[in-house]
Amino acid sequence: MEKFELQPVLGKAAEERACRVIALDVDDDNNIEVTIDKDGGASLEDCEYVHRAVLAAFDRDIEDYALTVASAGISTEEADRMLSEDK
Repeated sequence: MEKFELQPVLGKAAEERACRVIALDVDDDNNIEVTIDKDGGASLEDCEYVHRAVLAAFDRDIEDYALTVASAGISTEEADRMLSEDK
């Protein structure tokens, strides 16, 4: 998957949550890492919203990708902990 394919989807979803995409990395294995931020810090809900927008736009079975959306203020470990506590 190419960055130029992701950027419009990410930009729109982030903007809808008053966020901005501050980093986008895609490696050769289609591991996609997105970092978002906003004034006051992006929340877990913001990350989930952007994540779901990408899932809706790109079929994982066709594109074969892994996706991580994180906040500049929340580490991956902290986000995982927060998600497990929500369940």
